Amino acid sequence: MTPGHGSTVDGVLRRSARRTPARVAVEYRDRTWTYEELDEAVSRAASVLLAEGLAPGDRVGAYGHNSDAYLIAFLACARAGLVHVPVNQNLTGDDLAYIVDQSGSSLVLADPGLADRLPEGVPTAALRDADDSLLARLAAAPVHDGPEPRTDDLVQLLYTSGTTAVPKGAMMTHRALVHEYLSAITALDLSAGDRPAHSLPLYHSAQMHVFLLPYLAVGATNIVLGAPDGDEILDLVEAGRVDSLFAPPTVWIGLANRPDFTTRDLSGLRKAYYGASIMPVPVLERLRERLPRLSLYNCFGQSEIGPLATVLAPDEHKGRLDSCGRTVLFVDARVVDEDGADVPDGTPGEIVYRSPQLCEGYWEKPEETAEAFRDGWFHSGDLAVRDADGYFTIVDRVKDVINSGGVLVASRQVEDVLYTHEAVAEAAVIGLPDEKWIEAVTAVVVARGETSEEELIAHAREKLAPFKAPKRVLFVDELPRNASGKILKRELRDRFGG
Repeated sequence: MTPGHGSTVDGVLRRSARRTPARVAVEYRDRTWTYEELDEAVSRAASVLLAEGLAPGDRVGAYGHNSDAYLIAFLACARAGLVHVPVNQNLTGDDLAYIVDQSGSSLVLADPGLADRLPEGVPTAALRDADDSLLARLAAAPVHDGPEPRTDDLVQLLYTSGTTAVPKGAMMTHRALVHEYLSAITALDLSAGDRPAHSLPLYHSAQMHVFLLPYLAVGATNIVLGAPDGDEILDLVEAGRVDSLFAPPTVWIGLANRPDFTTRDLSGLRKAYYGASIMPVPVLERLRERLPRLSLYNCFGQSEIGPLATVLAPDEHKGRLDSCGRTVLFVDARVVDEDGADVPDGTPGEIVYRSPQLCEGYWEKPEETAEAFRDGWFHSGDLAVRDADGYFTIVDRVKDVINSGGVLVASRQVEDVLYTHEAVAEAAVIGLPDEKWIEAVTAVVVARGETSEEELIAHAREKLAPFKAPKRVLFVDELPRNASGKILKRELRDRFGG
């Protein structure tokens, strides 16, 4: 396959820069980049990286907070033919060393405040906020004019969240991500006239690949925020600078629970996207009641597919608030049993995918790759139900289903019931070892009012079959989460299962 056709990640930006060079592409703090300026900065940054002695195919770690420099570094890696390795900026110690070592990163671009966490002996360079940072070196760097990467070249090792096992590096090609961008644009109605804010970590695939890059592809003006700060987000909405926002349920729950959520003028918010973990239906109902004209989109998928697989559009929510929608443009999905055979509509099974958006496998993990990719389909590990109209509902992670007395209980159903109690701020339901029940349905709750274990169990029993109601309720100050907002149930099982 010959290069030059432009089906590359950095080619997405190049085309927008040629189409609308003077339009503002990115705002970050007090810096503004037009599309032409951003494209040139990416080309100069590509030269900076290659001047470090890197060669196409080398892995480059990125260990930093959200910034314009982080975005430029990713696109520069893509343009130079390097493989970008985004690293959760909250990782330290062995977890951090594992990803740097397992990926074989030749260089790690790091914020100065984070660099001292990296393992000794790892070559590093400043990502930003230093005299010799990537941004500071752009002015003296030449514009990169080397050959374009090929569409099937690797562009990123996208490490899985590690909620159930050690993280694995999904090998993403230019081709896979460009397909995913087009799927996102069409399914989420992204347009140049939108005014999106990007507040989740850019190392995470949802914010980078479902929103920021697709929005750059259509020519929108993007505000990059350091973190999902509620005050900053609502200020931007009230000022008319932001009308589109993606956030996981944990952020939407926080916004909906704010005292000023009912009093501030949020009428300018037109599009609300949620995903990365399951949104409790009661929280979704509160959002709809408060902002009835808001267009809500449920985004579902996982790292290995870029990560968008299904979308529930605004006009599809009625009667389907617990659904994650139908497959996007380039994704085919089935629901199968343990033998890989299709199950009837309405029957739970594992959802499997076939798509040009899929990764090429896991970096240097052939056994895990063979286990996940079987019979031409990628096995997701998610338990789902499909209805006759093609809508999918995620029941649980296969590993999170609770075997209580030989009967399988989906944790999500129990969580949704708990969220209907006014004293429950957050809830996670897990199975803990039990001599009688095999696994006892156990609720771990963050309370926002006065309540008790007995009260919450009684509340659940009013709405659920007795075998589904929690046998125990444990109260905590906060639930463990990764940076994308997913609850780490594995940590809860380890903590309370001893």
